[in-house]
Amino acid sequence: MSATDSERSVRGALREMVTDSDLRMIAVTIAAVYVLLVGVAFYFDPDQAVNLSATYIQSVTIFIGGYAMLTLALNLHWGYTGLFNIGVAGFMGVGVYAMAVLTAPVNPATAGATPGFGLPLWAGLIGAAAAASVVGLLTALPALRLRADYLAIVTVALSEIIRLLLNSQALSEVTVFGATFGTGGASGINYAGPSPIIAGTLFDTLAGPVTGALLAVGVDPRTWGIRPSNFEGMIYGVVLLVATAGFYWLLFRTGNSPFGRVLKAIREDELVARSLGKDTRMFKIKAFMVGCALMGLAGALWFGRGGFTSPTQFRPNITFFVFIALIIGGAGSNTGSVIGGAVFAGFLFYLPQQLGTVIPQALPQGAGAGDIAAAVAALGGGDVLPLVGYTVSNISRLRFVAIGVILVWLIQRRPDGLLGHRTEPASSIDINQRPGTGGTDGRPAAADGGEERE
Repeated sequence: MSATDSERSVRGALREMVTDSDLRMIAVTIAAVYVLLVGVAFYFDPDQAVNLSATYIQSVTIFIGGYAMLTLALNLHWGYTGLFNIGVAGFMGVGVYAMAVLTAPVNPATAGATPGFGLPLWAGLIGAAAAASVVGLLTALPALRLRADYLAIVTVALSEIIRLLLNSQALSEVTVFGATFGTGGASGINYAGPSPIIAGTLFDTLAGPVTGALLAVGVDPRTWGIRPSNFEGMIYGVVLLVATAGFYWLLFRTGNSPFGRVLKAIREDELVARSLGKDTRMFKIKAFMVGCALMGLAGALWFGRGGFTSPTQFRPNITFFVFIALIIGGAGSNTGSVIGGAVFAGFLFYLPQQLGTVIPQALPQGAGAGDIAAAVAALGGGDVLPLVGYTVSNISRLRFVAIGVILVWLIQRRPDGLLGHRTEPASSIDINQRPGTGGTDGRPAAADGGEERE
């Protein structure tokens, strides 16, 4: 096979998985986040704009990758199968702590640190997915007999049970069959995190050759003022985006398989699917286990990246954030899940945090107000700066008001989300494109297994 043929086959495989329009939407959304954040950096702090832009980009890329992976996993439950799982944070916690216990050193150098099994990172990541999958199975066996709203109650309660167990001193350090390990209780646990291992190794490997190549063409990256930690963060952000692509591919294959089409049938009408001879309970259990495994793996890669975790990281608000991202993108669409994760992480979560930091520094001295009453009272004298200062100073809290307004607008205007306009034919292959039917080579099905409307 020639190089040209090889390139064509690669392009064909990518086109089969994700259409050109899907790629453009994802790329434009992420690029818009980057452009807006870089603009904020250059406008409010031009002296440190380059390093601040690097800080913004590496942080928001990690957020986008994390939320996109979790939204894709939740899409398998809610978007494909109609399972109302509000325990995302709990399954994430199981995955992170499984990786932590497996990779923590057997004999920690720090006094009082919690010991583990000292396994390599790859074993920890596999263990994270496996542990979350097993917990998902134990949850699914009794819970999936319940209707959607009762399943939601069970999963959110399970999430809190997991967090409280991780916080318990009784499990902070235990000995089983001569092996000592534990969760560390409220103090948390230190372990070999994936970011220092993966991003740190890649940075150490690439920093010298890349710097040398740039110096050879007259560019000195050492004068940019970007901290090495930002470079490492950007590398790990790319790692998370690659993992997101892996999640996307897996769910694309699942959605277009006979298994995936049964899941969609269960979502639309479980009674009809059961009447056609499908063991719907077994299908739901398998889908629930796979989704939980992906949540555990996503949690290990995202929340467990730094090498330390504690139970306070896994509060229910994470679950609601992931649901908001799925609602924005559109349930049932893998492309919508990625775009919803990027929109939520970039525009609704990270950007308001940074605006709340840089804008008050640009306001005149004393422009803020201590409380909303004083800010509103100043309007009587025609002074709007106290209200502006108060709003900006509290933008991190007020962003939830904005999220609520956006959700109300979506429910009224686009109840199916940004990409909820797609249809899902019964077969993933257009009958007109099958061999021997005389069809022409047209555009493939959309990445979520549906067909785009023009």
